[in-house]
Amino acid sequence: MPLRGTGHGKLVGDEAPYFESLAELDQWASLPHEKLIAVMEYQARPQFAELLNRRGKLLGGYTESPSGLCYTFNFWHLCDTFVYFSHHRITIPPSGWINAAHRQGVKMLGTLIFEGSGQGDCLQLIVGCPQADAGPILRTNSIPISRHYASVLAELARQRGFDGYLLNVECPLRGGPEQARALAGWILLLRSELVTKVGPHAQAIWYDSVVFNGQMRWQDRLNSLNLPFFLSSDAFFTNYTWPPSFPALTAQYFMSLDPALIGDDAKGSPISSVKSLQSIFTGVDVWGRGSHGGGGFGSYRAMTHIDPQSLGLSVALFGQAWTWESEQDKPGWNWDQWWEYERKLWIGPADPQEVVPVPDAPRRRGEPECPHGAFKPVSSFFVHATPPDPSKLVFYTSFSPGVGRSWFVEGVNILQTEDGWTDVDKQGSLGNLVWPRPSVMWENNDSPEPLPLASSMLDMSDAWNGGNTLKVSISCAGSTADDALFRCIWLPVQSLNVTSLVSYDVNIVYKTVACEGIDLDLGLFIKPLMTSGGDLAEVNVGASTQSYLKNGWTRQVLTFSLPSGTANASIGIGLIIGFVAEDPSQPIEFSVSFGQLAVHTSSLTARVSKGTPGILWAKFQSAKPLISPSTGLSGVLTWEIVSFFPHLVLPVITSPEDPNPAWILDDTKERYPSFLYFNIYVNPHPLSGDVAGATAAIFIGTTGLDGRANRFYVDSTILPKDVMDGRGLRFYVQGVSDKGDVLPWEMCAHVDCMFELGGN
Repeated sequence: MPLRGTGHGKLVGDEAPYFESLAELDQWASLPHEKLIAVMEYQARPQFAELLNRRGKLLGGYTESPSGLCYTFNFWHLCDTFVYFSHHRITIPPSGWINAAHRQGVKMLGTLIFEGSGQGDCLQLIVGCPQADAGPILRTNSIPISRHYASVLAELARQRGFDGYLLNVECPLRGGPEQARALAGWILLLRSELVTKVGPHAQAIWYDSVVFNGQMRWQDRLNSLNLPFFLSSDAFFTNYTWPPSFPALTAQYFMSLDPALIGDDAKGSPISSVKSLQSIFTGVDVWGRGSHGGGGFGSYRAMTHIDPQSLGLSVALFGQAWTWESEQDKPGWNWDQWWEYERKLWIGPADPQEVVPVPDAPRRRGEPECPHGAFKPVSSFFVHATPPDPSKLVFYTSFSPGVGRSWFVEGVNILQTEDGWTDVDKQGSLGNLVWPRPSVMWENNDSPEPLPLASSMLDMSDAWNGGNTLKVSISCAGSTADDALFRCIWLPVQSLNVTSLVSYDVNIVYKTVACEGIDLDLGLFIKPLMTSGGDLAEVNVGASTQSYLKNGWTRQVLTFSLPSGTANASIGIGLIIGFVAEDPSQPIEFSVSFGQLAVHTSSLTARVSKGTPGILWAKFQSAKPLISPSTGLSGVLTWEIVSFFPHLVLPVITSPEDPNPAWILDDTKERYPSFLYFNIYVNPHPLSGDVAGATAAIFIGTTGLDGRANRFYVDSTILPKDVMDGRGLRFYVQGVSDKGDVLPWEMCAHVDCMFELGGN
């Protein structure tokens, strides 16, 4: 949520981001809470067979500020689950992080942790909430298992929109084996409740800590001591202090298990979970705290032993924000330096010739030397997954990393900050085919000429909608070849998985800059990458249409589909760029700045009555009387979104037997408008005269920090001082659709808030 001003209050963000005890959780559960409907539902990615064999999970929890540049995670295509972690008893992922993960088809989990003095709460978790004035408690020969906290925790996940929990029990169980068995039974209840309230995709994952006799004994692998908890859970995280031989021992032990324990999903139970080697996530600590290889840029050494591709285990990466947290306090450090550092760890250096220095790996006493070769980025161990199929979830990106220094609406800078902003809710794909460097190719030409050099960057000095562009710079050597006057390249930007029998629309917004004497001709295009059978598919691509937008931006739109014989395929979206030089013997340089990219199912036929989105009304409720002059104005702005049909022109119906209906309505999931976020503006009511028009309004922020739909908390810190000098305020609400279209002002709403003049 980019916001004007600094020092914002807590009410601009998520409510109750964590609980310190089960008692606090019970207090929350005693009050009614509406589901946060602005949090996106999880939508699974398309699953090609090879994606099932290489999986990763991340653990992290971070502070973000709407008035500063903070850490964000941007490599969602390399993991399948993110655990939002902290040392509070119950950690709830922020709504913006949930949206960023779900937008990329990644599950987001919270954390339930017991450590230190948490033994009492850990027992209460199993037996349930104590009741005042209750009668005698049932006496049993073992620890009773209550559904209470399983139900409350599942309801919390449903209400906030996340997908389950990491279970981290790092304190010994006073009840020994009896309590350990009861805890394993309670985990089954939690999974059942999660499936019922969240969905079949929900997960409860056990962290390698307590063993079957209730003792705290990290095993660093799967074995008989922690097997009961693995069987009760959906997946298992090992600790990260294992020696090099342990991943292979884990795989060997798993393969020795009775198939009935790990593979029988025919019991009819909705919570039966088929286990595989990929269900075991072997821990790697990027901070290097006892982790093989030393962590940091040596983390690849540990992942080489886990070997997701060959051995088949998965990776749990702990503390991946090491790139930020280990560097942020150094003199001269800034966001751009971090981004280069972060990219290097995850996807490798931009220059393929650069050698990444790796510190010597620490060795335990008596441990033999373990050679690993040169540095490998994290991305080399995992398949690059694509976001959900756009027929299931509209694909939209403004190429935002979730931070920025400015805010743009349709190419106009409406907010310039001093220290930047962070809003993970605004994050999208960065264009997965242009990092660590774009892969340009000559288009329809086996030219012996060397390929142009290409580089990519996030440019925060310009944007279409949001805080930055994806800027791709091209440098081509001069040529004296006969055909050098006109050359043409293919620049792939984003890959997606799509299905047959569906027609898709692609919408891209960009601007170009070229050196003098260079003419560019750009065309949006789609090319096949892969099918589920491993072959290149055919793609039916329509002609693109082009329109010129304000401030030098251009929009191109086209429609494409797969032939009916292809079940699904991976496609690349990009630009075919032709360039003509007055003097082709001279070097050529140009750049393309991508503002946004949207892919969705094609619009229906003209006969279908399709709704147009709008905002019906807006309302402001002040937290206290509106008195002028005032410096403490605060309150809640709410509004209602609607869809309305075009003017009805009835056809002529000549007979009761006419098979044509008077109208055909859109019955797809897009029949009702969906919005990415809302821009909020304000205008003062002057002491004399009329209020200025909407185009003169001052931007004060966007929605997105609290997960609530059609709501914006107006904090006094976001209001410019000079707007409080008049008779009142007019707030404007401007929607941005899930396809990136900004509503015209006539489709938006405003509300007036008049002051009581003459107050103190």
